Amino acid sequence: MSDETTNGAAAPAPQEAAGPAFSVEKIYVKDVSFESPNSPAIFNEQGQPDLQLNLNQRVQRLNENVFEVSLRVTLTCKVGDKTAYVAEVDQAGVFGLSGLQPQAIDVLLGTQCPNILFPYVRQTAGDLIQAGGFPPFLLQPINFDALYAETLRQRQAQAEASNDVASAEPAGNA
Repeated sequence: MSDETTNGAAAPAPQEAAGPAFSVEKIYVKDVSFESPNSPAIFNEQGQPDLQLNLNQRVQRLNENVFEVSLRVTLTCKVGDKTAYVAEVDQAGVFGLSGLQPQAIDVLLGTQCPNILFPYVRQTAGDLIQAGGFPPFLLQPINFDALYAETLRQRQAQAEASNDVASAEPAGNA
């Protein structure tokens, strides 16, 4: 009984380190930009605003088990042929992933990480737009699982196209 640990918190640590792990190490704003090139005249323009959304995700491996995921959103609002504003937010996070198969890492980087970053992007973009003198804007949810599935379909189509080209070349030379 004298060998038993009264504080059981220390005992499970070696087992936890051996299993799969996913951690959020840091979330930060990498880049922010807001432009309203036609202010203040744009505030008097009449017409239906046209809003365009551009979404881009980038993954960079920092070391064996640590990745930076960057989610960049660019919102361009035009009224007629005049730009009302351009808001750009590049939100990033550092994520630790260990003890996972490469396919599981790819899925987490393509779905879970951007889902974690998205609320920060939405808040920052909304604050920028409102601070620019425009009505409040709430970026609608994005289905990163569906975007990831589409990325997989595109990868598969490219791989099949590469295989078709490779298998057609020898036949053409015969």
